[in-house]
Amino acid sequence: MITAQLITSFIAAAGFGVLFNAPKRALIQCGIVGMSGWILFYSLSTAGMDIVPATVFGAILAGILSQICARMFKMPVIIISVSGIIPLVPGGVAYDAMRHFVENDYYTAVQLSAKVMLLAGAIAIGLMFSEVANQIMRKMNPKNAAS
Repeated sequence: MITAQLITSFIAAAGFGVLFNAPKRALIQCGIVGMSGWILFYSLSTAGMDIVPATVFGAILAGILSQICARMFKMPVIIISVSGIIPLVPGGVAYDAMRHFVENDYYTAVQLSAKVMLLAGAIAIGLMFSEVANQIMRKMNPKNAAS
């Protein structure tokens, strides 16, 4: 089961990199970042953690790895981070929320919509935290601030 999760999350992130017109040399990094964030999320959620904090931790990992890959391969962080968080995006839950709205099941629809908002916020918080950590590390080590 974990192998299928690794493969599909890599393909999802790298495939979105293609749609996002990421450079060909960045597609492997996009896939690895997305796969890493998803596997952390999947591992934490199957271990019993609630999906919102698991999403935060997955997004933090994806953001940190995006920062590292961007520096190593000399490309903008946004190219890797956008593709890297795609496996964490709650598209299926959002679809279910809209389906319940259409079916006039408003109670379930509002619950699912709130879950989508929490997960989207968790992704944003994770990416923000990784950027803040990167800025703190750069200020602590001024020698690397120029690179």
